[in-house]
Amino acid sequence: MENPPQFSGFVEVRGAREHNLKDLSLRVPRDALVVFTGVSGSGKSSLAFGTLYAEAQRRYLESVSPYARRLFHQVGAPDVDAIEGLPPAVALQQQRGAPTARSSVGSVTTLSNLVRMLYSRAGTYPPGQGIVYAEGFSPNTPEGACPNCHGQGRVYEVTEGSMVPDASLTIRGRAVAAWPLAWGGQNQRDILVSLGINVDVPWRELPPETREWILFSDEQPVVPVYPGLSPEETRRAVKRQLEPSYMGTFSSARRHVMHTFASTESAAMRRRVQTYMIAAECPVCHGKRLRPEALAVTFAGHDITEFSRLPLKQVSALLRPYAAGQEDAQLAQDQPAQAIARQRLTEDLVARLAVLLDLGLGYLQLERSTPTLSPGELQRLRLATQLYSNLFGVVYVLDEPSAGLHPADTEALLTALSGLKAAGNSLFVVEHDLDVVRRADWLVDVGPGAGEQGGEILYSGPPEGLRNIQNSKTAEYLFRAASQEARQPRTPSGWLELNGVTRHNLNDLSVRFPLGVLTCVTGVSGSGKSTLVSQVLAETLAAHLGQGSVEQASGSQDEEDLGDSQLPTTSAHLGGDFTSLSRLVQVNQKPIGRTPRSNMATYTGLFDHVRKLFAATPLARQRGYGAGRFSFNVKGGRCEHCQGEGWVMVELLFLPSVYAPCPVCHGTRYNAETLEVQERGRTIAEVLGMTVDTAWDFFKDDPAVFRSLDTLREVGLGYLRLGQPATELSGGEAQRIKLATELQRAGRGQTLYILDEPTTGLHPADVERLARQLERLVEAGHTVITVEHDMQLVVGSDWVIDVGPGAGDEGGRVVAQGTPQEVAGTPGSRTAPYLALALGEVGFVDRLKG
Repeated sequence: MENPPQFSGFVEVRGAREHNLKDLSLRVPRDALVVFTGVSGSGKSSLAFGTLYAEAQRRYLESVSPYARRLFHQVGAPDVDAIEGLPPAVALQQQRGAPTARSSVGSVTTLSNLVRMLYSRAGTYPPGQGIVYAEGFSPNTPEGACPNCHGQGRVYEVTEGSMVPDASLTIRGRAVAAWPLAWGGQNQRDILVSLGINVDVPWRELPPETREWILFSDEQPVVPVYPGLSPEETRRAVKRQLEPSYMGTFSSARRHVMHTFASTESAAMRRRVQTYMIAAECPVCHGKRLRPEALAVTFAGHDITEFSRLPLKQVSALLRPYAAGQEDAQLAQDQPAQAIARQRLTEDLVARLAVLLDLGLGYLQLERSTPTLSPGELQRLRLATQLYSNLFGVVYVLDEPSAGLHPADTEALLTALSGLKAAGNSLFVVEHDLDVVRRADWLVDVGPGAGEQGGEILYSGPPEGLRNIQNSKTAEYLFRAASQEARQPRTPSGWLELNGVTRHNLNDLSVRFPLGVLTCVTGVSGSGKSTLVSQVLAETLAAHLGQGSVEQASGSQDEEDLGDSQLPTTSAHLGGDFTSLSRLVQVNQKPIGRTPRSNMATYTGLFDHVRKLFAATPLARQRGYGAGRFSFNVKGGRCEHCQGEGWVMVELLFLPSVYAPCPVCHGTRYNAETLEVQERGRTIAEVLGMTVDTAWDFFKDDPAVFRSLDTLREVGLGYLRLGQPATELSGGEAQRIKLATELQRAGRGQTLYILDEPTTGLHPADVERLARQLERLVEAGHTVITVEHDMQLVVGSDWVIDVGPGAGDEGGRVVAQGTPQEVAGTPGSRTAPYLALALGEVGFVDRLKG
């Protein structure tokens, strides 16, 4: 068959079996926008990333020397018979890991390199100062970092008051709070006893020189330690030089705090010692992180730190006259080399910035650290770099580029993608957003269900042809008819007021949140929604309820390490009648665990029930196996060769290390004796390998396990394996696992739930299921406030607060608030037209109540 004229050729796939793909074959056009759709877990990503991108990367790396290949993160060879007509590929995936606090918008886009060059070559120097080279303008290099604060902008100090908060306590009573808890602190107290210091008098009664030495000494004497002996007995033992239990090394409280802060890899330890430190702006660089010589150089009246703190939109406007060559004629005559450098560099910067502004990122600053960006913002920054690179003949494989985007920002994204396509590239996009799906040249719908029920091609062709595919969930939402009915919003049971909110771009803002209903907070990306809800509201209410920090959905404290990033100044106070609220829970997208040993089964607690079931089997009871025997994290039941990991690392000299299934347990993680125990014909390893859907059917007669599995299915996670490592889960999946865990115990008092974009990564059919779960929480008397871009969920809410109208300094105000119908008719709201459009469609709202 001849190729249709609009496509230059096709990529043909034969026999794809990666993950859940069922030996499928298909052809998709090149030089087109090809969108892969299907419910969450259907196999879209396995096809686009696991097969097409993985094969393109494998072919490219075949041409690279084995030594150089080690430098690439390799995704492995895909399980596929053949792929023909595949060009080189570039992947733009959602960022799963957390970038460091020293990574910034400027470093991700490489704009900082150009700005440093601009200051070095075309900056205004004070008379008599020598040139500062580009690296001297970076706080991350020895040449540029302020020597006093090492490029952090802040200095940390400890005082007697910060380390000994209660001077009426004795050393034995933990007066020196900064010392470690448990054995570490006891060890230091025992050492002081051996040194003859009285640990049983109030701290304030000790001689000043003794207090000074205990807290600030750099000395580290090694002394005999006699734990369990009284001070008198210890003195006698030291005098008689009796054999001690061990020799202990003294470490002053300051030394312990500073050493732990600088070297620990534990976020919790770092956070603990940070509470005993007093942070202050560096007196040398005044928080600007650079040496005085670098800060003395200016461009357009700004030093480089001031320049990096301007919104990108303002930077572009400032540089445009220089890029157009409108410089001082005298400079061109006196210093032609400097004039040429200034024009060339500003020209390049303005061109690169134009791409970022087109993608709606003009509100960001070069200095903004990447951990504070959403995954959608990070992906658009990387997309901007590709747009500027002007590559030709490449396949760009994108993972939900609309994630975290307001519908108005999605328009800018689609324009950018059209530019890439017009330049002669192919775009393979995994996407749920119907606005992006409608703009596709070609659709590949994978399904019909998730996990084992997916992995088939339901349709591959122009979008209109999907209308006739009966079992396509995507078609059901893409081509549905209009409806006149809308749901009647609930009446709030009370109001919570937040007044005088000042943080980031919010300035003295006041807003009311209704209680006992579902509220959606909307607005363009960067308008201030997350700052208002996930930060200020959460922190202020948590402090009022006496929770200290915000309770996470797991019931544990947030483990995010702020690193060197400075906490912004915040002011806000609560008002209204919210005495009925007894608890606040934040269900966020942070990982449920940081190692492969953590998984959905352990996090939700259902694995405890499963292990008890195995321990209750006749064979387990006969052998005396308890529930602990069936954990792969402890000695006993696990395979000791791989220590319960299931795989071992094979070192290859000039190639990347390869992970292979453990040769002893063959990847099951358990030893042979443990695997002899079966529950209805299945081993514990086989149960961990089941998907939620399969396990739901298998455990339907066990109420405790079944209830957990049922809730996980209802939040759209039926396709995940019970033992799937936490490190393989997306932010959206982690958030829904937390939500499912919370739904199982939602009976405790009246709770306020805060969610940040819970629909991320969800197909419209899964959004509908998620909405039902949020309805359950509200029906049980709780309050749900969610930051949301998905109009499908917004339409079904009771109350909408629209923040904007724009991003950055053009946002931070409440543009509209009311029922979805009221907000849809508000002039000046960028959300209103999209909400009005959604209200005209058959939503899940009608079926939700039906």
